[in-house]
Amino acid sequence: MANILVIDDDIDMCMMIKTAISVNGHKVDYALTIKDGCQQALSDSYDVVFLDVRLPDGNGLDYLTMIKSIPSNPEIIIITGEGDPDDAEIAIKNGVWDYLKKPFSKKNITLQLVCVLQYREEKKYAKKSLVLKREGIIGESPQIKDCLKLVAEASASDINVLITGETGTGKECFASAIHENSKRSKNNFVIVDCAALPETLVESTLFGHVKGAFTGADRDHEGLIGQADGGTLFLDEIGELPMSVQKAFLRVLQERVFRPVGGKKEVRSDFRLIAATNRDLNQMIKDGTFREDLFFRIKSMKISLPPLRDRSIDVKALVMYAMLETCEREKIAAKGFSPQFIDILAAYNWPGNVRELINALEWAIGKARYESTLFPKHLPEQIRINVTRSSIGDSFPKSETTIQYDKKISCQSIPKYKNFRESIIFENEKKYLSTLIGFTNGNINKAYSISGLSRTRLYGLMKKHGISRSYWGCSNQLLQD
Repeated sequence: MANILVIDDDIDMCMMIKTAISVNGHKVDYALTIKDGCQQALSDSYDVVFLDVRLPDGNGLDYLTMIKSIPSNPEIIIITGEGDPDDAEIAIKNGVWDYLKKPFSKKNITLQLVCVLQYREEKKYAKKSLVLKREGIIGESPQIKDCLKLVAEASASDINVLITGETGTGKECFASAIHENSKRSKNNFVIVDCAALPETLVESTLFGHVKGAFTGADRDHEGLIGQADGGTLFLDEIGELPMSVQKAFLRVLQERVFRPVGGKKEVRSDFRLIAATNRDLNQMIKDGTFREDLFFRIKSMKISLPPLRDRSIDVKALVMYAMLETCEREKIAAKGFSPQFIDILAAYNWPGNVRELINALEWAIGKARYESTLFPKHLPEQIRINVTRSSIGDSFPKSETTIQYDKKISCQSIPKYKNFRESIIFENEKKYLSTLIGFTNGNINKAYSISGLSRTRLYGLMKKHGISRSYWGCSNQLLQD
């Protein structure tokens, strides 16, 4: 029998679900607040969680990642009295089983539970796949784990995969992982950088050409699609593929045949397609710069890679990986790093994502070549400036404590510089902390990440200024409170 948790502030709803489910022998617990619900979820092993959205102390959708990450990895069914299409989209993107709008019948709840428990049972006893080869994919954050699950699913079949994500998130690493874990791993993994294809030679590069097809074609040339026969064709930045070639490539995808430039016979290539882009292909379709029929062909499965700023818990592991790899390549001893060095890297926004982090590490190691420890001083100036500015705010509130120059002013009315300076700092320090704690809703992890302060220093300043935090949402707080 299964363990079920209901998190809903409506006691009647909790009792209705409990009555409908418990008759089949399932154990049902309930909680009326998100805080109590999360603490309950952490204290027991649940198979299914029925989760309301609007709760007295928070929004249930904000806790999806936290609930899914507990050891039993429960399935989540959203139950809400205020159906919202945007909320439904967020929920589904975060892997919920279903999104149900109240009111619903006992029969509906029972049917949902039967299906979800059957799914869990089949998944539990399904044949386990081999441990994934994931070279270059570093991190154990929930976001990365979710992406790796999709890699495992994609590796077990030959369906087309579209990988999306910002520049530098590791799209090529994930494409390579799919290939290396697939039945095609012993054959070629052919990378095509669509953004770097010469416009006049796109078709020749992809499809190949025969001798004499054009001036300079002094011999037959096998194109990249032909080279991928039996293996994987990776089209990086597919959004850059010219419209004229998109039409021709669509047929290649459908039939797996193509004609080399100047050739009379069609050539067959049994390739598996993985495409990647950092562009919004839906918007490109609206703008008329990307074919809708091609889009639907390439996205049989979609993997959306998270930006590094959304998985800052992976920064330390990435730093260690990049440091060891760089030091080995440079044939120098491995470096240590100070806590402040990691703090700055965790607080930075990383617009260039993992690629930018690796470049920053290479820069720091280059500056500290003959030193054994990496400090913030070794990092590129722009990163340190960015984090420092963020910690104090570009538009730091101006103090209301000012001195207006007046010729008649007496020297007694001018305070000592030290006292004046301390009053300015004290006043603005308190304003800054109040704004920070208010903005983060009391989330201390987020507060010290944004501010660049250590946890101890932040707590010390809050105590100094009499600033307290009320409970408001994050899994780490739940463990502390």
